[in-house]
Amino acid sequence: MTVLVTGGAGFIGSNFVIDWFDNHNEPVVNLDKLTYAGNLNNLTSIAGDSRHIFLKGDIGDDQLIRKLLSKYQPRAVIHFAAESHVDKSIVSPDAFVQTNVLGTFRLLECVKEYWSSLPKNENQRFRFLHVSTDEVFGSLSIDEPAFVETSPYQPNSPYSASKAASDHLVRAYNQTFNLPTITTNCSNNYGPYQFPEKLIPLMITNALAGVDLPVYGDGLQSRDWLYVGDHCAAIRCVLEHGEVGESYNIGGLCEKYNIEVVHKLCDLLSDLCPRKENDAVRSYYHLIKHINDRPGHDRRYAMNVAKIQKELDWTPEETFDSGMKKTIAWYLDNRSWIENIMSGNYQRNFPRGFI
Repeated sequence: MTVLVTGGAGFIGSNFVIDWFDNHNEPVVNLDKLTYAGNLNNLTSIAGDSRHIFLKGDIGDDQLIRKLLSKYQPRAVIHFAAESHVDKSIVSPDAFVQTNVLGTFRLLECVKEYWSSLPKNENQRFRFLHVSTDEVFGSLSIDEPAFVETSPYQPNSPYSASKAASDHLVRAYNQTFNLPTITTNCSNNYGPYQFPEKLIPLMITNALAGVDLPVYGDGLQSRDWLYVGDHCAAIRCVLEHGEVGESYNIGGLCEKYNIEVVHKLCDLLSDLCPRKENDAVRSYYHLIKHINDRPGHDRRYAMNVAKIQKELDWTPEETFDSGMKKTIAWYLDNRSWIENIMSGNYQRNFPRGFI
């Protein structure tokens, strides 16, 4: 038995692969294009593990996908691969359409063909799990109820529009072709191995470097924060017990304003790594700098996770405090990982045991 993971060298994907081997002996075929956000150093802890088969490649490469499916005969595909940074989607939306829409379409076509050829017992057991985002639902006002699985899709950025399109394709392949798909929509993830373009790792990285902590607008954009380890556990739960054709919201039950997150980071860093300037201890708060808000910035996301709690008995284990402490401790203990990112060496010097 084998599972195929796409985007398994990215932030959430690499955490999932590591978490998988902590809970399963089942091999993983890990396909990643290794764009700027793909980092094989995320997987150093499993380098040389015979259960992990890494392959560099594109989900849009029909010939490659067919070969992988034929050779490894996976019982499931867990689809993480995506362009995911909103700011980049505003500047260069074409890459988001190519990967998130066309790439997902080509992957679905290959998987449908493979699934149709399986013997009946394997055909019925097969799953295609599509990992998506809460951003497809658009923005909430401060007093609106949290998103549920049936909330209307109202994407506001090229990124969220491309993910919404991929969600619709996955649903269509289930409804039209009976492909056994399941979709998950998660809130803002944080934790180890997150590329330092997203809020939390950017703030940690900048704070340690003693440079500005840029906060968009007034900083009162609200997000539900989900520790990546809880997300990985939820995906395993959905893969094992989720209902075919359904979607499940995954959230951290932890809604915070962006400025609250930055303040929390400053407080925790002051305890774990006091900032010194001219032999005097200074607060990290002095580095906070408000900048112009980005175009179309969603004001609030919030996730109602009652469905996955009730039907699959999953709930997040980490509080915001415990998750943030683990995250900051990881970045403090892995400064060489950050240095490799900032220098670009992570794209040139691959750890042994991969490619």
